[in-house]
Amino acid sequence: MQALLVAPNPDEQDILSFIIKHAGLSVANGRDLSSIAQRWLERPADLIVVAANKGQSLHEGLAELRLVTQIPCLVIVEPPTEGALCHLLSVGADLVLPRPVAPRVLSEYVRALMRRVHTVPAFVLPRLNVEKVKLEPDTRTVTVLGQDPCRLTQLEFRLLYVLMVNREQVVPVDVIVERVWGYTGQGSRELVRGLISRLRRKIEPDATTPLFIENVPGIGYRFTLENT
Repeated sequence: MQALLVAPNPDEQDILSFIIKHAGLSVANGRDLSSIAQRWLERPADLIVVAANKGQSLHEGLAELRLVTQIPCLVIVEPPTEGALCHLLSVGADLVLPRPVAPRVLSEYVRALMRRVHTVPAFVLPRLNVEKVKLEPDTRTVTVLGQDPCRLTQLEFRLLYVLMVNREQVVPVDVIVERVWGYTGQGSRELVRGLISRLRRKIEPDATTPLFIENVPGIGYRFTLENT
C-alpha cells in the first residue's frame, strides 16, 4: 500500500515519511493536492497525507481532490479554530491533526485509516456523464444513447476514461499507452489501435463509422460529441 505525502518543509517531510513507512506503507512525495488530483488516473494511492504550511489554504485542493477520489486524506495543520476544522472536514479531509503530532499517534491514525481502505475500493473515480455517454467506474460499464449498459474490460475502461476526461482534446498515443498500460517512453500505435478497435465495437452505433472516438492521424485519438 502506498501513501502520497505533501509536505513543503523538508525536515517535516523526512519525519513524516519515516513514520508512515513505520506504519507499513511505502511513501511517494507529491507537490500539492491539485497536481495529485490532475494525475490521479495515472498515479493513484491508498492514502494522502498533507502537512500544510502555516496560513496555507487547503480548501480548493481538497475540493479538487474529491472530484476524482474518495481515498482517505489526513491533514496536519497548525492548531485550527473550530470553524477552520469544520471547514476542512466539510471540503474533503477525513482527519485533521494539529501540530505537534506525536509519532506514535500519527502511526496509529495511519493504520486506522488503512483499515478503512480495506472496505473501500483503492481506486475510486467519479461517474462520467456527457450527454449521450455515461461511464460508471464502480461497475465498469458504459451506457450509450440510452441503450443497455455494456461491460468493459479494465483496459477498455481506462482508455475510455482517459479519452472522456479529455473530451474534445487530442490525446497522443504515447500518453494513452502510459495512462492505460503504465508503460513509459514511445507509445505503441499497434497496441492502442487494437484496443481502440475493441472499444469502438462496444460503444459506437457503427464501428466502421465512429461517432465518438476520432482518429487524428499521426497524433492520437480524441473523444468527441461533435458528430452526434
